[in-house]
Amino acid sequence: MTGPREQFRPEDHDNDHFLLTTVVGSYPKPKWHDRAREMFEDDEANFGTKEWEESKDDASRLITHEHERCGIDVVCDGEMRRNEMVEYFAHRIDGYEFNGPVKVWGHNYFDKPSVADEVEYGEQWLVEEFEFTDEVAERPVKVPITGPYTLARWSFNEVYDSEEQLAYELAELVNEEIEALVEAGARYIQIDEPALATTPDDHAIVGECLERIVADIPDDVRLGLHVCYGDYSRIYPEILDYPVHEYDLELANGNYEQLDVFKDDEFTKDFAMGVLDAHTAEAESVEEIKANIKKGLEVVPPERLTVSPDCGIKLLPREVAQQKLANMVTAAREIESELDAGEIDVVADSGAEASADD
Repeated sequence: MTGPREQFRPEDHDNDHFLLTTVVGSYPKPKWHDRAREMFEDDEANFGTKEWEESKDDASRLITHEHERCGIDVVCDGEMRRNEMVEYFAHRIDGYEFNGPVKVWGHNYFDKPSVADEVEYGEQWLVEEFEFTDEVAERPVKVPITGPYTLARWSFNEVYDSEEQLAYELAELVNEEIEALVEAGARYIQIDEPALATTPDDHAIVGECLERIVADIPDDVRLGLHVCYGDYSRIYPEILDYPVHEYDLELANGNYEQLDVFKDDEFTKDFAMGVLDAHTAEAESVEEIKANIKKGLEVVPPERLTVSPDCGIKLLPREVAQQKLANMVTAAREIESELDAGEIDVVADSGAEASADD
């Protein structure tokens, strides 16, 4: 699968080459939106469902347009309606329950859910979120969705014989949600599996989950897999067999020490490489980002390179996050111009000349 990528090239794109720019998902929430959540969750505050829905809509609209002002080709709303990548979905899946917060690291906690009954698809998860964002956006919208392997690994399993069985059951539900998203018009869906590269030998389980997820999904829908931190040598090159178009990987934070992992065996899919460190509260310069992008060209040719942050950037100061994205887009457009002028030697070979019609 080489990927239906050209549909996301802007009609007025200036360069013959095209490096797709996008975001991974989460983005810093406006302080007033955090305050609105606190008030909504406070029984003594006079802040009801109507006011909370208005806050979510306003935040979604604001951040979607902020991404567009930065020049991002494929945007999202920064997950303004979501609180956490497992908890949000578990609240919407029949069979899950919550028993209190679990410490993750430092002073950070999340409500780790328990599977207390067989999981079933109840209310929709992301369709309304997508429809709203797609309505307010002037650019294509990507939908990040937490994958079944991570939903299983990061939950207490009290029902199924194994996490593997739970993951397969959840994969069927993810498929149902993606079918609903596609019906609503979604054409770029990113499956988030941060748990994948942290556990040896489970790439086969994820592969089977993905086979179930993509069943009957139209060919023109772009499917990405995001795997953030971890040891990629545990899963590469095996993951190349997954039925997705694109792999979104975190490499900037590790100073590209794992880049060579993807060179021994040809990277045959699209490469969404992190060029911004999501953990550093300082915006990389355009020149730094250009140097990072060139590292991606050691793995794949330009027509298969996507430029994005390492991961979600919700923990950064918002002004830093915005500057990072703006600098990233500038860097990508400058690299495209230099490619057009023949000023950059591309190490990776596509086997064919890239063109706007590829």
